[in-house]
Amino acid sequence: MAEPDRTPDGHFVVIDGRRWRATDPEIPEEAAAELRGLLMRARRAVGVARRGQDAEAEREARSRVHIAKVALGERGTPWWEQDSAERRRRWREGLEESRRRSSADG
Repeated sequence: MAEPDRTPDGHFVVIDGRRWRATDPEIPEEAAAELRGLLMRARRAVGVARRGQDAEAEREARSRVHIAKVALGERGTPWWEQDSAERRRRWREGLEESRRRSSADG
């Protein structure tokens, strides 16, 4: 799959003419890949909960999506406004929390 276009500053990717915040490039690829996997698992859980009309499960799954997106730098304080220590802390804590919540999911 081809990489999406980026804005000149690298802060955003452009998909179908819409800007989306890019993943923090300082996250090591192994950690970023794991976070993307946890994000996809959480998104699938949102779909399952919606189809099952389980509002509580949907809230929990959406919370997991949010945690992964923040850890990736795609939500929350923009990664380019944080120093390296803040960025490292953000993705490490988010990865730990995503793992914990995902393992509790089963």
